[in-house]
Amino acid sequence: MIKIQDMSHSLGAKTVLHKINLEIPDNTILGIVGINGAGKSTLLRLLAGVYLPDEGSIKYDEKDPANAETRKKIFFLPDDPYYTAFMTPEKLFKFYKCFYPTIDKQTYLRLLEIYKINKADKVRNFSKGMRRQIFIALALAAKPKYLLLDEAFDGLDPLSRKIFKDAIITLVEESQTTVLISSHSLRELEDFCDRFILIDSNTIKTQGDIAEHVGKLCKFELAFTESVSKELFAGLPIVSLIIQSRFVQIVLEGDRTVMRERLEALSPAIMDEMPLDFEEAFIHDVRKDGMIQ
Repeated sequence: MIKIQDMSHSLGAKTVLHKINLEIPDNTILGIVGINGAGKSTLLRLLAGVYLPDEGSIKYDEKDPANAETRKKIFFLPDDPYYTAFMTPEKLFKFYKCFYPTIDKQTYLRLLEIYKINKADKVRNFSKGMRRQIFIALALAAKPKYLLLDEAFDGLDPLSRKIFKDAIITLVEESQTTVLISSHSLRELEDFCDRFILIDSNTIKTQGDIAEHVGKLCKFELAFTESVSKELFAGLPIVSLIIQSRFVQIVLEGDRTVMRERLEALSPAIMDEMPLDFEEAFIHDVRKDGMIQ
């Protein structure tokens, strides 16, 4: 288990994270979301031991991430991983083997083959997406207990994303790995994450099960015989309301059956319930909290 207690951290004069408290059970895939600059990457660097928290603590099974044995169990893949000018995928594997002695070369080579990457070419000559694939192959081959991924899907094509997600699910099932993954691709996170946290105003604003969180919201489109105003919807638990003369799009928080009945009481000529996904729920969350307009 990962346990973060009363953790705060600043970069220069700017407070990035303040009084973070979080427990992450083993064998969990946790999505970390938030707008740019919210502190997602800083949180992952703190968890990886790259930064030391100014206040509070981070514990992996009651041990500090700086503990030598604990560090071997953590694999952190940043948004822009390090490699030298003359590094090849083959040399990169040897380099990482110094830190992860049990890294599985067969898994690594198999993934390079799937991604159609020549292990003898220089890493710097590959595209951003292909470099990402190389480091993903390393992360999966290391089979760590804790896998920390920053913007993991950045630069990957749809097929590579599918291969990556399937491999993560397999890793969690077979190695009992705990995965923390930040991404702006919220639809990707919705596909396979168990839980999520939303970072806002230097702290964790919301957290929970993705399906349950999305299920708390419902979206309807309505048409009336005459123009309507927002006063018609007073008293409803409105998350979002867009009115264009006789036509209305509304997102409500609450049981969808109850919300449907309350809207039907307003006598719309037409009413349809619309699908709503995690990305749209996130947008409504950040608008509600004033993070974006």
